[in-house]
Amino acid sequence: MDRDGVINKDRPDYVKKWSEFEFLPGSLDALKLLTLNGYHIILITNQSAINRRIVTAAGLQEIHKKMTGAVVDHGGSIEAIYYCPHIPEDACICRKPEPGLIYRAQADYGLNLSKTCMIGDSLKDIRCARRAGCGRVILVRTGHGKEAERLCRDAGIEADDVADDLMAAVKWLLAKSL
Repeated sequence: MDRDGVINKDRPDYVKKWSEFEFLPGSLDALKLLTLNGYHIILITNQSAINRRIVTAAGLQEIHKKMTGAVVDHGGSIEAIYYCPHIPEDACICRKPEPGLIYRAQADYGLNLSKTCMIGDSLKDIRCARRAGCGRVILVRTGHGKEAERLCRDAGIEADDVADDLMAAVKWLLAKSL
């Protein structure tokens, strides 16, 4: 799952500190619902603010610690967070749309990617999931999702579902899993 625009409000100036982190409506409940249904949540997120020197790696870790704590307090769980600190010009293999972070999670957790689901709000997220071979791919309309819906269509890349928000995506996923 992506972070910015899916779980929390995306900011054009980046989430630089915890006070700027704002959960999207229903996202905590959606994470709880996934957890209660036995899903292991792993975040795959581009965080170029580190290499742009807008936030430090320690600052990002602090944001993630508080975010996961809030998720746990609400009854959910985030198993792991993988992030790419690079800017697009670095052309690394871990920055979405490249699937490097998904492959790292696969190696660390023994994931069968054909049985995984990626939920994101951008063309990069959907393209990354397709390149990695994720079994289900869901685009949410929060964050950049409305624009991404058009971009995906123009690029000929389809999500398995397009949902209004994370809760709608989770409900779709749970209905398909039964």
